[in-house]
Amino acid sequence: MGEGVIEATITKWLVKEGDHVNEDDSLVEIATDKVDSEVPSPHSGVVKEILFREGETPQVGQAIARLETEKEMESSDTEEVMKEVERIRSTPSGEKTEAEKKESPVPGKPSEKKAEAEEVPFPPEQTSHTPSGRFLSPLIRRIAEKENLNAEELDSIQGTGLNNRLTKNDVLQYLEQKKTGKVKQPEQAATETTARKPDLKKQAAAGAVKASSGEDEIIQMDRMRKLIAEHMVRSKQTSPHVTSFIEVDMTAVVEWRNRVKDTFLQREGQKFTFMPVFIEAVAHALRDFPMVNVSVDGDRIIKKKNIHIGIATALPNGNLIVPVIKNADEKNLIGLAKTVNDLARRARSNQLKPDEITGGTFTITNFGTFDSLTGTPIINQPEVAILGIGAIRKKPAVIETPAGDALGIRHIMILSLSYDHRVVDGALAGMYLKKVAEYLKNFDTTRVI
Repeated sequence: MGEGVIEATITKWLVKEGDHVNEDDSLVEIATDKVDSEVPSPHSGVVKEILFREGETPQVGQAIARLETEKEMESSDTEEVMKEVERIRSTPSGEKTEAEKKESPVPGKPSEKKAEAEEVPFPPEQTSHTPSGRFLSPLIRRIAEKENLNAEELDSIQGTGLNNRLTKNDVLQYLEQKKTGKVKQPEQAATETTARKPDLKKQAAAGAVKASSGEDEIIQMDRMRKLIAEHMVRSKQTSPHVTSFIEVDMTAVVEWRNRVKDTFLQREGQKFTFMPVFIEAVAHALRDFPMVNVSVDGDRIIKKKNIHIGIATALPNGNLIVPVIKNADEKNLIGLAKTVNDLARRARSNQLKPDEITGGTFTITNFGTFDSLTGTPIINQPEVAILGIGAIRKKPAVIETPAGDALGIRHIMILSLSYDHRVVDGALAGMYLKKVAEYLKNFDTTRVI
């Protein structure tokens, strides 16, 4: 579970006793006070005993289930399934496939086997849920990618697994029907998908309930939103917030990034955003002003040895999470870029580990992502400061030259620093904010990445 995490709550079992699972299949959803995540199976086998019920809180190190493994269970059936997909492709229309001969689901009767996941990795663009919230196992994603099945098609397939999940046989049967022209009409599939939505919303803990007037809608907060709300209120109650602002000339950074981003994308296969540059400037300024990199414990100030930068990340469901880049001051721009991209991708797919969102000493939040000019962020406790980054806009500005002042078009951005006035005074905050701005304004445009 990671450093500092001692317990987790079982929120939902994804399997039941007697189920067969493959290695890396998701077994259970757990929750700490920081993050919700899924626990994968370490081996292939059969779930023999579940030791903790939903809602119970085991300690780190305790067994939560027992798995019976057998040698014959260790080999994945991925090859067999993908061969069946190929047979469906090559089988003349009207002729039954091997899957239909072996197992034809009885209408109205749930399948006894849940979706079986294969062990080969799936492409990063394939996510574990459709936009409507329907769960897709790795094997289903593999078939969908090979057969170009989109989310709308996957949502239209009637699932026979637990909680209406898709099994491999459901998808194979759909491919056969699609080949023979027996696929349901879009309006019929849409009707069935709409009928499933309440269950999907319930699984996602959206909890929308219509008010008695029929006009307003009452939405029950999900667990993460409640945690965020409590965290924000506690921060305001704990720290006397003050916010300072400064304008930054980002022209040098913008022009440099425009020169290197395409080369970086071709070489590394990843985008190069402004965030690594921001993190570098923030980390270097924290080394210059270490009293901003502190926390408070009663009447004691704890000066942090390491610089761990948290990046506030918006999730697709509207919630917020803060993955942490450990020892950010020790990484170069390439390392920062890769780490930021990896954490952001896994944050949005709910794949972060608990220790990847703990231990931060300073946080950055990027208002500019949504074209906001600036904002007054709330401190991420127990830290004492948080930096808000506004949108970069072209503006007329006065440029100082040896020949005198001149007007020019520059890329301007506003930085906002919210800080805990118990331990960070205006002078320290102002000097720190100015130092960050200087690192960005005087960025070395000859650097090579």
